[in-house]
Formats: sequence, structure tokens, C-alpha cells
Amino acid sequence: MGVCPFPRNIYAPRGFGALGHMSERAAINDDVRRALAAEEGGRRWLRRLTALGVVALLIGGGLVFRAKNRPPPPARYVTTTPSTGDVAEKVQATGAVQPVLQVNVGSQVNGRVAKVFVDFNSVVKKGDLLCEIDPIQYGSQVTQASAQVAAQKANLESSKANAAAAKVAFERTQRLFQQNLASKGELDTVQGQFEVAKAQVSSAEAQIGAIQAQLAQSQTNVTWTKIYSPVDGVVVSRTIDPGATVVASFQAPVLFVIAQDLRKMRVMADVDEADVGKLKGGMEADAVVDAFPGESFHGKVEQVRYSPNNVQGVVTYSAVVEVENPEEKLRPGMTATVTIKTREVKGALRVPNAALRYKPTPPMGPNGKPIAQPPEPPLAKGNGRVYVVTNEKLGDEKSEPRIVQVGVTDGLTTEIQGGLPAGTKIVTDEIDDADKKKKGKMF
Repeated sequence: MGVCPFPRNIYAPRGFGALGHMSERAAINDDVRRALAAEEGGRRWLRRLTALGVVALLIGGGLVFRAKNRPPPPARYVTTTPSTGDVAEKVQATGAVQPVLQVNVGSQVNGRVAKVFVDFNSVVKKGDLLCEIDPIQYGSQVTQASAQVAAQKANLESSKANAAAAKVAFERTQRLFQQNLASKGELDTVQGQFEVAKAQVSSAEAQIGAIQAQLAQSQTNVTWTKIYSPVDGVVVSRTIDPGATVVASFQAPVLFVIAQDLRKMRVMADVDEADVGKLKGGMEADAVVDAFPGESFHGKVEQVRYSPNNVQGVVTYSAVVEVENPEEKLRPGMTATVTIKTREVKGALRVPNAALRYKPTPPMGPNGKPIAQPPEPPLAKGNGRVYVVTNEKLGDEKSEPRIVQVGVTDGLTTEIQGGLPAGTKIVTDEIDDADKKKKGKMF
């Protein structure tokens, strides 16, 4: 038989010995549990320390990577380099498009319009009949004046006959007076009658002349009832209709407006008084209108008028710009923007105008306020000031002023005449702190 693995007293009856043995076993179990708990706690702390070490390594590696790959600090200046190109000084003005020759056709007589032979946009030639005013009234005046002329001519003949008879009587009485057969009183009476007869002849002749003048005026009025075109052109305006009454008592009313040639137009541009000194006749110009966007109409300045236009205190001068219109796209009354080229330089060294306007920001003091800087010396006429970058290291950029001679400007760039080597970086603006902070946050 084998040996029983359990202690012999395990089957002993309950008593003091059995109880002591159970207490011993419980104590052993407690020690085991405490040992196991201690071992488990050590493993837990080991895992925690391992996790913390991994996190620390990751954070350190990230910091090292960021330090090595950190972008450079944002630039302080916005810079550019001088370029080479054409610089053209231009003056802009607006005005209304008009025909080069525009004729207002009116009426010199009153009356009712009997017929109208043309309409808007009608092409007419010189001498074409435009309209006709009822000629009945002026025809009757011609008839009446003709009758008066005939009557006055008959009166003239009667006056001439009386003058001839008075002359014969005067000559006979004069011979009798020389023979002492007639008295001095009779001679004077006959002579007076003769002079009166001659005066009546002269009066009749004068009255005929006056009536003939009235007849000629009436005949002219009849011709004026037909209104003809004075030039070749296009009817751009018509203000009458058949049956309308024309009243020309004080001034001739405008019945038609005829543009002679729409292939050549002119723009009456209102030039500001600050720019008028730059203009002179013969300068090239380009005109644009809203009706044809992107299309330019070439022309030139024909005249700059001395007469000022004062509108609410704003003084302008009219520049007459003749514009080619071969396709007759431009129409009278359109508003055109005219660009006149006053000066131009080809292949000039130029810089942006922002570089000439730039002024450095004064440094900030410990109190957060800008430190006062000495004023810059004034510039001589024809000179400008730019700031050249002397140190390009990011975070430590530096610049210094340079005086350059300036020439023609087009509003965006300005010609400079030497003083800057090719490739020189010049400052046009600074990046303010808000922009720097924003860029820093982005990185």
C-alpha cells in the first residue's frame, strides 16, 4: 500500500490539535496572498514606469524634431528689385462724344409744317429738301407786293408826265420873262410847280424801290418755307412733325440736327486743373466707352481750351480729342473715358511707387511706445528716397536709405535714373506684428 499524502491527523476527531493545525494553514495562505499581492504591485509599477518612459521618449523626440525642422522666422520686409520696361505718364478724363461738325437746322419763317421728308438716322446730301412749311401766306404777300409795284410804276409815269408839262411851262414863262412879257411872280410860281413835279417823280421812284424790297422779302420768305440740308450728313435729331406750327418770332427754332461725318468724332473731355498743364495739342489719346468694353478708339488732342468750367467749386478745362470712328460705333452723347499719353520712356529702370512711399517703422521702447526718430532731410526736386536691404538674415534684417533721381511715373511704377545696381533689393512694405504672430501660429 502506498503512503497517504495527507497528514495522519487530518482524520483525527475535532479537538484542540486540529484547530491549531488549521490556524497554521490559514497563516500560510495569508503569507502567500501577501507575497502574490506584492509581486503584482511591483509588476504594475514596472508597467507604469515603462509607459512613462515611452511617453517621455516620444515627447523628447518630438521636441528635437521640431527644433531641427523649425521654419525660419518670418521676414520683416516686403522687398522687390528694380525692373526694366516702358513707363508712360497718362492723364485720364471723361467727356461726351460729339460729331466733329454738327449743324442745327432751323426755320426763319412762321407757319404750319406741311411736309417732313426725313426722319432720324436719314442720310442726306447738301441741298436735299428736309421739310416744307405751308407757303400760302407768303405767296399772297408776294402777289400783294407785286400789285403794289405795278401801281407805283403807273404813278411814276403820271409823275413823270406832270414833271414834263411843268418843265415846258417853266421854260415858256422864262422866255416871256426875258422879253418882259411875264412878271417875276409868274416865273417863280411856274418854277415852283416844276420843282414839285420833279420831287414827285423822285418820290414815286423811291416808293417803287421800297415796294420792290418788300416784294423781294416776300419772295425770300416763300423760298424759306422749304428747308434744305446745308451739309452732307446724318439726321441725328428731328423735333417737328407734319401739322406742327413753327414760331420764329424771336429766334430760329431748331428743327433738325445733322452730323456731317460720323466716321470722325470728338470727345469734349473735362481735364482737372491739376493735369491741364501736362497737355498740349497733338498728344496721342485713347477713348473707351461702356457700350464696347475692351475696345479702344484711337485719337489725338486737337485743342486745350482756356475757358474754365466751374462746377460746385471744381475747376476743369475742356480738351478737344478727335477720335477715329471708321465703323461708326461711337454715337453722339456717349460718355467716354479718355487716356492721354503725356510722356513716355522706353526701356527705363523702374521701381514700384510703394518703394518711394515707404517709411520705416520706428523701433519700440521698453514701455511699448515708439522711440522718436530724427526727421528725414527734405528731398531736392526730381529726387526720391528708397530703402535698400543691407542684411537679409531673417530675424535680423536691416535697410538703409538711398537717394535716387526719379523721372516719369505711370501711377504704379516710376523711372529712376541710376543710383541702384541691378538686383538690388529695395523695401516696399513691412510685415506688421499681427501678421508675424499669425504666421508664427501657423508654424
